[in-house]
Amino acid sequence: MKAYRERDLMRASKWIQRAIQLEPNHAVMLSQLASIYTELGKYQQSNELLTYILTNIDKALTECHYFMANNYAHLGLFHEAYKCAIHYKTEEPNGEFIEETEDLLDLLTIEGADEEDAYLDSDELIVKQDTAKSLLENGKLEEAISMLKEIVTEFPEFWSAYNNLSLAYFYTGDVEQAKVYLNMVLDKNPGNLHALCNLLVFYYYERQDDKVEELAQRLGQIYPILFEHRYKLGATFALVGQYELAYKWLRAIYRQGFDGDDTFYYWLSYSAYHTGKEDFARTCWERVMDVNPDKAGSEPWAQQEKSTERPMSMSIEERLLAIFLAAETKQLDQIHVFQTAKVPQSSFEKEFMDLAIAHVNGEIKKSVSEKLKFTYQAAQVLFENNKTLNEELYLFFLKTALKAKREELPLKNHLAWAGALEYVWKKENGFKVTQTEMAKQYSISGKTLSKYSTVIKKLWS
Repeated sequence: MKAYRERDLMRASKWIQRAIQLEPNHAVMLSQLASIYTELGKYQQSNELLTYILTNIDKALTECHYFMANNYAHLGLFHEAYKCAIHYKTEEPNGEFIEETEDLLDLLTIEGADEEDAYLDSDELIVKQDTAKSLLENGKLEEAISMLKEIVTEFPEFWSAYNNLSLAYFYTGDVEQAKVYLNMVLDKNPGNLHALCNLLVFYYYERQDDKVEELAQRLGQIYPILFEHRYKLGATFALVGQYELAYKWLRAIYRQGFDGDDTFYYWLSYSAYHTGKEDFARTCWERVMDVNPDKAGSEPWAQQEKSTERPMSMSIEERLLAIFLAAETKQLDQIHVFQTAKVPQSSFEKEFMDLAIAHVNGEIKKSVSEKLKFTYQAAQVLFENNKTLNEELYLFFLKTALKAKREELPLKNHLAWAGALEYVWKKENGFKVTQTEMAKQYSISGKTLSKYSTVIKKLWS
């Protein structure tokens, strides 16, 4: 509240969002956040919150209708503004905001103009938006593009139309034009979640894995309040192979009673399967089959059995592990499967494959980065000390290596890095292990092991 009183609205919104994480259905805090969104010009986001309050928390909070009327008026949706204002006036004839509501109604009627004519444009928007969405869903992309262009021309701050227009261009293969409309949204509304999620998908299909990692990390720090946003975030993470984050959000709204369609259960099944919850994944897949039996054969476990398609459903750390193990067992053909797969590949992953191939062929690869050499050497040491494959340990190693790369940590001792990673993982997973025995196993001092263990813990804190 101090930040709000000082008019530091961005800081105030961050603090309130943190408080909402602890009490997701606190109507007062949600209302305050909606008010801040209005003052920041985020009228759609404000109305989404207010609708959520009325639908899911307390329909008796009639003042939400007044605030929604104001937001709709700012967006140029005068018919919706009029309906909300009338709703508030009917419910609260002596309410706190009755004078402001009557002033707004006077403004909306435009000096006695016929109501139907005054709100024709906003009625037309609703019809056009529904039509464009239907065209998009049915693959009539050129018609959808034409309709959406009309909408953004008439309603230049209606961001969902820009997002749909961007998707329509993307589906036609015109990625550059798709990005033009996406950037229009992000330039004027930088926190637009749908636009950021769409951008992540674009990067993924363009094989720009460095940008995928960077944006996924940024989106991973967001805590959406609305079910719609949690669904969008979860489904997007699943599509780009970030299954842990996908499962976090999709499972959360499932537990809160969200009754999704077959697409929701499709992505929930995939994220559950790839995070080790196979029984739950199969339960979710049954829901997919109930609604859409045409999906038979595309189960996540079926994808695992198709070696040429498998990389498409794997996260980057899973791909790196498969490449590494293929190199250690001299299976060059398996590395080539990943080399030719139609998935995003960062420079790190490409270099990792080059180094793996050189290892199989008994060659020395000089043209790779020192960080990559360090990671590969540490992986080899870890492999030497853990001949019995524990996939979770290796995935933890590679996830941590990718985080260390992003943070640009100045690491030098690959023996200590491997030993500390095994030690931290075993302690976190309930294994009985001491620093002394782990340091001895990796031929390093206890002090060095402790130092690197602290670095790893800070990296994940």
